[in-house]
Amino acid sequence: MIADCARQYDPDFAGLPERPSFTYLESMPLQNADEKFMRAALVEAEKGLGTTSPNPAVGAVLIWRNRILARGHHRRAGGDHAEIDCLRKLADPIPAAAVLYVTLEPCSTRGRTAPCANYIIQRGVRRVVIGAVDPNPKHQGRAIGLLRAGGIDVRTGVLEDACTRLNEAFNKWIVTGEPFVIAKCGMSLDGYLTRPAGETRWLTSESSRRHAHQLRALVDAIIVGAETIRRDNPHLTVRKGPRRTQPWRVILTKSDRLPRNATVFRDSERNRTLVYRSRSLRAVLRDLGRREITSVLIEGGGDVLSQALDQRLIDKVQVYIAPIFTGGGVLAFGGNGAASTQRSLRLHSPRYQRIGPDVCITGYPKKAKEFTGE
Repeated sequence: MIADCARQYDPDFAGLPERPSFTYLESMPLQNADEKFMRAALVEAEKGLGTTSPNPAVGAVLIWRNRILARGHHRRAGGDHAEIDCLRKLADPIPAAAVLYVTLEPCSTRGRTAPCANYIIQRGVRRVVIGAVDPNPKHQGRAIGLLRAGGIDVRTGVLEDACTRLNEAFNKWIVTGEPFVIAKCGMSLDGYLTRPAGETRWLTSESSRRHAHQLRALVDAIIVGAETIRRDNPHLTVRKGPRRTQPWRVILTKSDRLPRNATVFRDSERNRTLVYRSRSLRAVLRDLGRREITSVLIEGGGDVLSQALDQRLIDKVQVYIAPIFTGGGVLAFGGNGAASTQRSLRLHSPRYQRIGPDVCITGYPKKAKEFTGE
């Protein structure tokens, strides 16, 4: 549906690369011209997911007479930002009636690149439509002021929720210094992660595991406990996706009893494996944030997931439930539990998806809503 909408604005649109699509884009109603073209900019922004960290994924399109003249997106930290990528595809002069749509407020200070706001002014753009305002308190609204001072008509807040949700990890990290935490697991109907001893470790279907694996391509780090390394000897790598580098593999252990022959210590990505000994999960997350790791995926085991739940460190959950009762084994979320039902962690607007025989539940704990645009 996104591709069909993009072709509506641009007959030369060649199609999107194969990658997961975002349901909140699929379901948004089209109401006016600004929303239509911001939607096209969101399509561009999606192309940068998984490759831009610690920068946000941003898209831009330049419109003239209801036609896309140029499009651009941010590809990697240190590379051209979306606005620059878009505008450099056109020679001067830019038509006076052209409108630049960008999913995030342009940068206003020099970092790895020159400020985009200045370039927009220099190129003679006369109208700019912005999806979300920069969440960084140091820069918030600054570029908007610069653009208006340069004589540019600026509109903000177009499809703001969708533009904000696209960069939920960056938004939290830039404000708090800590990465966005996704808790992911596959469990039985009675809440266990494991089958009886001696049987295959998989509870969920192959289609669910493929679906879950896509998350690895979008995060900066994967966290597991020592027992997961001992029991499963996982690779914790991305086999398909847009990433140029593998996510960091983070192992939490209370001792030094980790198998030296584990895959994560011997494969070609062994230099991207971090081991934290006797550190609290909160302390680990703070250290990862200092390393410019903006998002982490907790894949297990039950002890790490329980710590995250008890300490209210989870920003998003993605749980796959298989239609099976196992009894015994390792609980997905054990820990201390909530003191009362009122104090239980509740998900905001959970989404339910059937994947093969399994059900995937995705949602945001209510405390995380300020980072997701809810």
